[in-house]
Amino acid sequence: MADSDIETAVARALEESPDRNFTETVDLAINLRDLDLNEPSNRVDESIVLPSGTGQETRIVVIAEGETAVRAEEAADEVLSESDVADLDDDEAKDMADETDFFIAEEAMMQDIARHLGTILGPRGKMPDPLAPDDDVVETVNRLKNTVQLRSGDRRTFHTLVGAEDMDAEKIADNIDVILRRLHADLEKGPQNIDAVYVKTTMGPSQEVA
Repeated sequence: MADSDIETAVARALEESPDRNFTETVDLAINLRDLDLNEPSNRVDESIVLPSGTGQETRIVVIAEGETAVRAEEAADEVLSESDVADLDDDEAKDMADETDFFIAEEAMMQDIARHLGTILGPRGKMPDPLAPDDDVVETVNRLKNTVQLRSGDRRTFHTLVGAEDMDAEKIADNIDVILRRLHADLEKGPQNIDAVYVKTTMGPSQEVA
């Protein structure tokens, strides 16, 4: 269960969010300190499964053949074959990359995908998650639907999705708690490498979490 201070900050962010004619996302802004982010090994680059989900639609494309492709149809938004990937022109590939949150591909296809799409997916941080022969593609898709990416790059401040404004504050707070625990475990000096953390809706004011 999340710290009550986190839940209080989330509740305040939700309360102070102005009324909009769309459902706003809830985002976390994380400020780092005492890290040389010019050194790639110090940068944050994590995939985290949120226990309460993202509250958003997550678009997932699976690249597979045979039985795996058939199974993937149950859960993925789109399923492509290896030849489908090879037939994409650059504009089609860029549009697909921009519209897709996660790609999954059978391990045996990864080399060919890197050749065809590496220059497009790589810079966007969207190279496919490899699917091993004994992995369940439906389980993998469903897990990624609740996954967010934490990427700082060389920036001291970075953002990540933690929910939607129509979610309970407690559930959003649980998501934030998981993210902070992961950062505390992975950063060189743990909590000391975090300067401040703020939560806000898309258009609303920020509330300090930590």
